[in-house]
Amino acid sequence: MIRKSQNRGSSFEEFLDSEGMADEVNAAAIKRVLAWQLQEAMEQEKISKNQMAKAMQTSRSQLDRILDPDNSGIQLDTLIKAAHVLGRGLRIELV
Repeated sequence: MIRKSQNRGSSFEEFLDSEGMADEVNAAAIKRVLAWQLQEAMEQEKISKNQMAKAMQTSRSQLDRILDPDNSGIQLDTLIKAAHVLGRGLRIELV
């Protein structure tokens, strides 16, 4: 006999939408991933934070904000510059 789950209901995404939190949660998740990817790329390329900030023509404190997974207020051109310094691109798409 096949049992069906009794825990049927809306998805987590629907819950976030209904609570008006979907955009905020998605932005935070995207920023966490970008910060992690930038940190990983810096390690792969053996670029220190000081070297990265200098190559981006920005301050170390600004770079720390870019790499902070909890700070989602980063401008697109700043992310593009960081990716370029690391020899990478930045792809953004609507889904």
